[in-house]
Amino acid sequence: MAVSSRTSFDNARKTYNVNRVINADALFNLSAYEEYSPLFLSTTFPMSYGPSFASITATLTHSFLCFRKQIWTQSRRSMREQVPEWWYGVIFVAMFVFGIIVIKVWHTEFLVWAFCLSLSIAFLYVIPIGMIQAITNQQVGLNVITKLIVGYALPGRPIAMMMFKTWGYITMTHALGFASDFKLGHYTNIPPRSMFWGTSHRIPHNLRIGLPTSIKLKSLPYTPGRFNLAYKLGCSRIFPTCVARHKRMHSFPNTEVFATGSIVWGVIGPMRMFSSGQIYSALTYWFLIGAVCPLIAYMVHLKWPDSFIRYVNFPVIFSGPGAIAYASGLNYVAWAIVSFIFQYHIRRRHFSWWIKYNYVLSAALDTGLACAVILIFFILQYPKNWTIGLTTVQGGGVILCLRRRRKEFAL
Repeated sequence: MAVSSRTSFDNARKTYNVNRVINADALFNLSAYEEYSPLFLSTTFPMSYGPSFASITATLTHSFLCFRKQIWTQSRRSMREQVPEWWYGVIFVAMFVFGIIVIKVWHTEFLVWAFCLSLSIAFLYVIPIGMIQAITNQQVGLNVITKLIVGYALPGRPIAMMMFKTWGYITMTHALGFASDFKLGHYTNIPPRSMFWGTSHRIPHNLRIGLPTSIKLKSLPYTPGRFNLAYKLGCSRIFPTCVARHKRMHSFPNTEVFATGSIVWGVIGPMRMFSSGQIYSALTYWFLIGAVCPLIAYMVHLKWPDSFIRYVNFPVIFSGPGAIAYASGLNYVAWAIVSFIFQYHIRRRHFSWWIKYNYVLSAALDTGLACAVILIFFILQYPKNWTIGLTTVQGGGVILCLRRRRKEFAL
């Protein structure tokens, strides 16, 4: 079996055929699964999932040990902010009601208690992850843990899994983005109430776009397994087939990893992957490792306050391998080289330049990339009637293949 691969395998070391373990309505078939094969993953997937488990518990332990006093102090000060608390309460209640309506009206296979649980996860982690992000500029992801929880709570419901992940993970992400906007407004002397209304204007725009789409989908005839079919087969069958057929062999690593994840979490489920006695059950020990490592570092820091251990941040360390499943060695090597040059060599040898231009250079490169995309499109692509790249991935390759394959499955 391949050490680094973005696909899954069966016991014959061939690509896992997900169609052999699902029924015609795309629901999981246990007897067919037992007759066929367990799911095997390349080494990069456990290397990604294990540290992700550890980062979840390490975040809570690290935040409690290092930031508990700051969190308590800031939480008391936040009660005296200029934006009334009931403004936030009104928005929360309104969006909570909208969420229940979506769950009850549309065929989502989701439950209200799971909706409340997903919001509780976001509420629990938003402050610890926010503290770590404010110091390190790295955000610990909740995508794996939310899929693990809903995989045990609501097995065999891929649409419910996506909704649980969205409300549990993306809610936390947007909350931190909202706080980041307020921080920028504070630096630019914009009043908090003006920032509140300025950042809240996106709510009616999202409703204006999302609600008509949802109503249109509601008007379409629903057939059993339609959404499951679109999710499971569309990700794990159609796309990899088109990629394999493409003559230029565009690999689409992120999408391939997503397709493999749809099999792990949406089709087979974590119960048959990570429970006691299963193939990857040892990965659950990473939860314990993540909880213990910050405690050890904290005790060492108390004994030797000036040691290098005070710079060690285990939540960030465990979050590092999160992209290893779809990243290549080139990605991590390039990151290590650039980090070593700018964050170690230049910082130690040319500190005055580093403190003045390092982050300005980073922002300039990001801005240049965004401007280059716009210029390339309007100067090259638009005048040529979108014909540039017609024989590559944008044209005669994967996209046309996806359209043909989508008609085969009536997606």
